Amino acid sequence: MGKGTLLDEIQVRLRDAIKSSGMSQKEIAEQVGIHPSTVNKYVRTDKFPSIDTFALLCKALNVSSDMILGLKAER
Repeated sequence: MGKGTLLDEIQVRLRDAIKSSGMSQKEIAEQVGIHPSTVNKYVRTDKFPSIDTFALLCKALNVSSDMILGLKAER
């Protein structure tokens, strides 16, 4: 994973949203219907969720997809 890539930036915003949510990765995974290790992969590796899973993650975290993608600063 290269420094400063779009994926790196998305991972940072996703990680921050998880921390801000006050939920554990396990709780988020349960809401989304995925394994907790999958959530961990999304924030630590080059793995990116499908569009459906991404939408569910944003909903579970109560953030906009635009915010996670860096298209706007608001939650």
